[in-house]
Amino acid sequence: MLLRVALRNVLRSPRRTLAILATMVFGVFFLGTFHAFNAGLLGGVKNNTIHARYGDGQINTAGYRDKIYERPWEHWIDDYAKLHDALMASGAVAQVFPRITFGAIVTNGANTTTISAVGQGVDGVAESSFFTLLNVEQGAPLGSEEKGALVGVGLARSLGLKIGDRLTVLTNTLEGSLNGVDLTVTGIFHNGSPELDDTLFRMQLGQAQQLLQTDKVETVSVGLVDERAWPRVEAVVARDFPALEAAPFNVVDHVNYQQFVDWLKSQFGVIEIIILTIVLFGILNNVSTGVLERKQEIGCLKANGDTAADVLGMVALEALVLGVIGAAVGALLVVVLVYALRAGFDMPPTPGLTRPSHMVLAIEPAKLLETCVTPVVVAVVAAVLAGLRVARMPIAEALRSA
Repeated sequence: MLLRVALRNVLRSPRRTLAILATMVFGVFFLGTFHAFNAGLLGGVKNNTIHARYGDGQINTAGYRDKIYERPWEHWIDDYAKLHDALMASGAVAQVFPRITFGAIVTNGANTTTISAVGQGVDGVAESSFFTLLNVEQGAPLGSEEKGALVGVGLARSLGLKIGDRLTVLTNTLEGSLNGVDLTVTGIFHNGSPELDDTLFRMQLGQAQQLLQTDKVETVSVGLVDERAWPRVEAVVARDFPALEAAPFNVVDHVNYQQFVDWLKSQFGVIEIIILTIVLFGILNNVSTGVLERKQEIGCLKANGDTAADVLGMVALEALVLGVIGAAVGALLVVVLVYALRAGFDMPPTPGLTRPSHMVLAIEPAKLLETCVTPVVVAVVAAVLAGLRVARMPIAEALRSA
């Protein structure tokens, strides 16, 4: 019965109802859109870190990432095959990516330009299916080509390389003797990070091991079955390989990824507080004004025997009804907008990158629910506070109010 009366009161004053609903709808819509933008941007940064550089996490010998060694290869992973089998048997890992990184001197086929570069030996077949955001601009990702090379766009430009050209790589073996290999450029990538684009080239892991004359691997990156499975990887490494340590991607890339994400979240938090304050004050003002305009009506209710509690219950229920309707419509508009922009759009380069990033709005259900609940609670509180003020007025004074 009380709900029916509340609905009739809501429908009886269309102008006041529309004003409150508009505030609720646009408040939820703008907050929800802001959260979807944040989630999409942070998700894009995360995906780029995982699928262009480090995978879901990385395994090294203990302390390797935090120290600089004079002979780093002495601290590389010896028994990679055993580690690979243990990771795959854990049920948490879908793919394993062994890598070696080394310094080299590279020159083009004409031997007209020679520069320093960073080589990376990888499993081309395995990595081509997982590291899909490396953004190969020309040619194709490194696959099964035994002597193929994937070259950063800046490095290719410096050497004047194009697809099919020869790349000569010279480096020292782990014993100190000079060794070299001729590779063929199969692809040119543009990751947007100058440290990669201007210096990095990739070659097959087997070729890199022959070049360095070692059977070790420096690091092992992993692709998880599910992003929540990382603790299982850490448990396997800690139990079966005490000389190694596993670190998730946000720890491995703490400076470029984690600090950037922390900075963005702090900035977004300030902006969210500002937007939320404006929205909540708008709701507070409209709801309070709506209740105060009904002084005579509330005086009549009290004259007919309704108590202050009855009055407060009625105005609170009306605010709740309006809040739920407004929040539902606002949330629906957010969903429609996200669906309409599901193909995404390009954003300017983020700090540290030189190419635009593709942005896709993303809805976080928990955040959207929070966005809906907060204005509803504020509307109910505003209605109760305003109703309490009117309910305490003497009946005669309330009836005389214009």
